[in-house]
This record gives sequence, C-alpha cells and structure tokens, in this order.
Amino acid sequence: MKNSTTLGKSNLTINRIGLGCMGMSEFYGAFNENESINTLHKAIDLGVNFFDTADMYGSGANEKLIGKGCKGRWNEVVLATRFAVMRGPNGEWLGLNGQPAYIKKACEQSLLNLGTEAIDLYYMHRQDPTQEIETIVGAMAELVQQGKVKYIGLSEVNAETIRRAHKVHPITAIQSEYSLWSREPEQEIFEVCNELGITFVSYSPLGRGFLTGAYKSRADFEAGDFRLNNPRFTEDAFKENIKFVEVIDQMAQSKGVTKAQLALSWILNQNERITAIPGTRKINRLEENLGAYNVVLT
Repeated sequence: MKNSTTLGKSNLTINRIGLGCMGMSEFYGAFNENESINTLHKAIDLGVNFFDTADMYGSGANEKLIGKGCKGRWNEVVLATRFAVMRGPNGEWLGLNGQPAYIKKACEQSLLNLGTEAIDLYYMHRQDPTQEIETIVGAMAELVQQGKVKYIGLSEVNAETIRRAHKVHPITAIQSEYSLWSREPEQEIFEVCNELGITFVSYSPLGRGFLTGAYKSRADFEAGDFRLNNPRFTEDAFKENIKFVEVIDQMAQSKGVTKAQLALSWILNQNERITAIPGTRKINRLEENLGAYNVVLT
C-alpha cells in the first residue's frame, strides 16, 4: 500500500494518514496543551506531514496550538485549515458566513493565529446558504492570487457543487465524513474527485473513536463530550452499533491487528488517492494508527 499521495494536482506530497487536530482544543472532553504539542512533534518526527485544523476549533485556540507546535518546522508540514463557521467571544455559535469580505478577514485571522505567511490548503467548512458557490470560490481564488493561500478545498458538498466550484478555480481537495459506517461519498463524490483529479480527505475515519472499540456505553464519555448529543451515540443506537464493532473486532483479531488499523486500512484500500485524518491527542494512538499501512486486505 502506498503511504503517500499527491494533493490534488498540486506539487505537494502528503501522507495518506494525516492528523486531525480538532480534539486537541475542544469537543472530546479534557485536553492538555503540552500533551498535544508533544503529539504534533512526534507526528512530524514519524514523517506525518498532513495536519488538519479549522478557525472554529476552540474559537481560534486550535490554530494557535498548531502554530506553536509547528514553529520552525513549517517546511515539514502541509497544513489545512478552514473558514465559514462563526463563533462569538465566548464560543457561541453564530452561523455560517461565506461573504467575500468575511472570507478575506477570516483568512487574515487564521494566518495570524498560525504565525505563518501562507495556508497550504484552505477549505470552505460548510456552505453559507445565502451565497452562491461561485461567489465563495471566487473570493478564495483571490486569496490564492495574493499568495495567502496555496490551494483550496471544500467540505461536505455534493457532486454538482464541486463541478460548479471547479469551473471557477481548481479544487484540490474535498473533505467529508467517510468510514466503515459512513459511506455516502461512494455514491457520487469519489467519481467526481477521480474525474477532476481532486484528493478525497476522510474525516472521522474511526467513527469519532467508536470503531476502535474504546467506548462500550455512554458512560465512557466525559461530561461535555459532544458525542453525547450525537444521534449515533444514544442509548438505543449504541446497543445496535456495538454489534458492528464486534464484527470489525473479529476480523482484526484474525489478522493480528487493532480495530483502528483495520478500519483505516479499509479506507486507504478503496482508492489510491484517498487520505484519512484520524484525530488523536495521544502518541500511542498516533503510532497505532500509522500501523494501518502494514495491514493487508484482500
């Protein structure tokens, strides 16, 4: 299995297993900045070069954390961040914004948070329903022309939106949820990505940790963990979904690998251009995830 791929039609080579950084600042219970920075450093040391963040994670705190962790090592990193989801000063949700003036302002703030001169891959996090995709991508293209952004991507969009966007400016990456239990992108998105030479980036490739078998019931989540409000983690859903994890466990045991490694390997085997960004704050989980490259599937 190939460990790396080219990001879209760019000149950037990225790992097929990158690192999702969201949980280092919010959403998944308690977090520790030093632990997260140590994990970032270890990831770079192990050759991981594709890091994923967003301006809304921790209301800018996650970008600042990545900036601190990557300082002096930007030449070893391909960084993706995103705009569109607005947060207030106390973290409150203020909706989506895809207006050109806002996109410019959001990019400037992200560059400031990260402490870098250009963003390698800049995503639209979600589409503002009041703005046409051509308007949004046009504003993103201006950032490329100004040298503030190298390549652009979209997250959670349909095939028609990708085609429309691509006519305005080349789209380099599409990011959507994709895993053994979230397979919607197979219906149309893979086809358009292959046709246009776009890299597909899988987020939540381990089902927000569920497919690793680490969670047996709702009691295993810390108070404040956003998964407690997710429909897949209700009491009834848990009982049904755990049966699925048992099947993964049986196959993983038969191969002498972990459930996480099996789930990640399955994704990478779907298409040579696919990448995955499992999130973790812990070095041992990072190392375990990278073991997926060695899993052989028929």
